[in-house]
Formats: sequence, structure tokens, C-alpha cells
Amino acid sequence: MSECGAQLDKCVSVTQEEREWASALSVYKYAVDLQSKEVDARRAGAADRNIEIALNMIADGEPVEKIIRYTDLTHDELENLGV
Repeated sequence: MSECGAQLDKCVSVTQEEREWASALSVYKYAVDLQSKEVDARRAGAADRNIEIALNMIADGEPVEKIIRYTDLTHDELENLGV
């Protein structure tokens, strides 16, 4: 085992400022990750809602072009829904 071994803190010098910076960076990365997951969840919810709207419009006999305009779904996505 090296000289440092179990006493790593005696061999590595980290200032209080470096500890605070690392802690702040960790908090920032966590917040960014959390925000990214929230955005992804909102997009998934909006996509699900658009599919629900498209299915209702299909059931009401609305034209495909109108469904695309109102839901922002693609023609391929509508085909996958059975249009």
C-alpha cells in the first residue's frame, strides 16, 4: 500500500474554496439534470395529449391535413394511429 493508503486526506490538499466550488457545481449539475427531466416529461405529456386529440378528430371524421395542423403530428405518426 502507498504512503497515502488509508490516510488520503494527509496526502491530498483541497482548500475550502475548492470544496465549496465542487459542492456548488454538484448542486448546479443536479438542478440542470432535474430541469431536463421535467422538460422531457412535459414534452411526453404534450405528445400524448396531441395523440389523444388526433384520435378524437379521426373519430369525428376530420381531414388528415386538419389533424396535422392542429396536433403537429406528422403524416407518418397519423398512419401509425390507423389513419
